[in-house]
Amino acid sequence: MTLNATEQTNHFLQQGFDILKIPPRHKTLLLTPARELRVEIAIEMDDGSLGNYIGYRIQHDNSRGPYKGGLRYHPDVDLDEVRSLASLMTWKTAVVNVPFGGAKGGIQVDPSKLSRRELERLTRRFVDQIAELIGPDTDIPAPDMNTNAAVMAWFFDQYSRRYGFAPGVVTGKPVELHGSLGRDAATGRGCLFAIREVLAREGKKLEGTRFSVQGFGNVGSWFARLTHELGGRILAVSDVKGGIFNGDGLDIPRVMEHARATGSVVDFPGARAISNDEILTVDCDVLVPAALGHVLTKDNARDVKARWVLEGANGPTTAEADELLESRNVVCIPDIYANAGGVTVSYFEWTQNTQKYRWPEQQVNSKLEDYMVDAHRSIARTMEEHRCSMRKATFVLAIQRVQAATEMRGLG
Repeated sequence: MTLNATEQTNHFLQQGFDILKIPPRHKTLLLTPARELRVEIAIEMDDGSLGNYIGYRIQHDNSRGPYKGGLRYHPDVDLDEVRSLASLMTWKTAVVNVPFGGAKGGIQVDPSKLSRRELERLTRRFVDQIAELIGPDTDIPAPDMNTNAAVMAWFFDQYSRRYGFAPGVVTGKPVELHGSLGRDAATGRGCLFAIREVLAREGKKLEGTRFSVQGFGNVGSWFARLTHELGGRILAVSDVKGGIFNGDGLDIPRVMEHARATGSVVDFPGARAISNDEILTVDCDVLVPAALGHVLTKDNARDVKARWVLEGANGPTTAEADELLESRNVVCIPDIYANAGGVTVSYFEWTQNTQKYRWPEQQVNSKLEDYMVDAHRSIARTMEEHRCSMRKATFVLAIQRVQAATEMRGLG
């Protein structure tokens, strides 16, 4: 039976619960969202017609700090997906030990079919619908799929119109509007630190390591660029239109120029075409799914040739695929650690907003490295203590931290 998104997340949590022997009473506390909000968003379209959209904000857990999580605009957004992603944020913030809980939001909309003015109206109306339940010390949204710094600027402005100047209500804002230097590259840079630490633990280096990257959006492109600069060989990359492959390694700066000029990596000179399915089974050392969730399944996991899977996307590996990969000794570096660079620098942005002081970019990047290295060190200790896979150890670590905060606050 195919598991839905929430069931997939809970499967991985259950593995951690079993290792820690968490009693049923505490499982319920750790699994159940604190609040689930569904709102109808009605806006006037540019042609005078009425547009109706459904929005969600799921607040999963705030035992360790304010709710924190992105806001995505996508036609497939639904309660199950947002509920799963909100839970993952709880464990992600715990793994990297930033003082946040977990939340997620989304609007069921195809943003490509809306004008910029319509997107702004939609965002502002959504803020009006959820404003009473968010705030700089309550729940702090951020960019996610199909949202960006501009959307966060509208969000910040609309909230501030109601409650006064409050840049800390969202992160991922434009640098010119109280955003943080280094935020744009943060998730990709965090992925780089994650794989560097994993390789180093096995006595290997980034230089010469071969990568296949599915997804050339913000996360995938920054990861490919930074890894290429350090001598990693990016054999293949792809976007929604298709992919490219070169066994000797791609010239990533030129690929980025080509993608900016044409809108896609497709037809890059000196590379052969490859599909998004094929990119998952390229003969490489590290596979980086950095696009959509649930792309690695029971149907293709046996064909993965990589030694490591670095999860740049949220939930790219299904429960069945994870079991198959583990049985083949493929190391999955789970999303709640691998792509936690974004929320870590979001924490830095929130801190800067609170301090009313901007950090230099070098300081942001250096502190991000510290957090990712410390998190890996804790994960490695947990793997050794419980003699388990990296994914299981990462969830165990997160569960321990959230459960401890819950008990100390008397919420149990």
